[in-house]
Amino acid sequence: MNLFNKLKPFDRKSGNINVVIDTPKGCRNKYAFDFGIKNYKMKSVLPSGAVFPFDFGSVPGTTADDGDPLDVLLLMDEPAFTGCLVQGRLLGVIEAEQTSKGKTERNDRLIAVAAESHTHSSLKSLKTLDAALIKEIEHFFVSYNEMRGKKFEPLARKGPNAAMRLVKKHQDKR
Repeated sequence: MNLFNKLKPFDRKSGNINVVIDTPKGCRNKYAFDFGIKNYKMKSVLPSGAVFPFDFGSVPGTTADDGDPLDVLLLMDEPAFTGCLVQGRLLGVIEAEQTSKGKTERNDRLIAVAAESHTHSSLKSLKTLDAALIKEIEHFFVSYNEMRGKKFEPLARKGPNAAMRLVKKHQDKR
């Protein structure tokens, strides 16, 4: 049994969201958990000069519209490592559509801050995040998907309550 099968989306004691890191901040390599082999594997490499702006991971115990666990961009003081479990506080969600090979589906990005973060501890919602930083995050996802032959179109930015509803909606029923 792997980490994704054991964990729930939320920590029972704190109510924080559980995030398993796929790709650390500053990394060019994109890693993803492969449920078939029950391990992480490298999916792709970003071009020189392009890196993940923050730790990128997923919420265990969820299944998004694309069939994968919900995606999370996690603001932290220092990068974590692939497979690391981090509790986070939801700031909001960038609702988005992703198009690949003529097929369009929702592929929202949760934005959270590590519960133990010192640098980002004052952040409570996307509204408290610098507007330029949110634009940069959206631009990263647009350009990252473009490099992979996909189109990523941000539709809306919503706060922590909408993000919480999204997680609950996509929570696996076990």
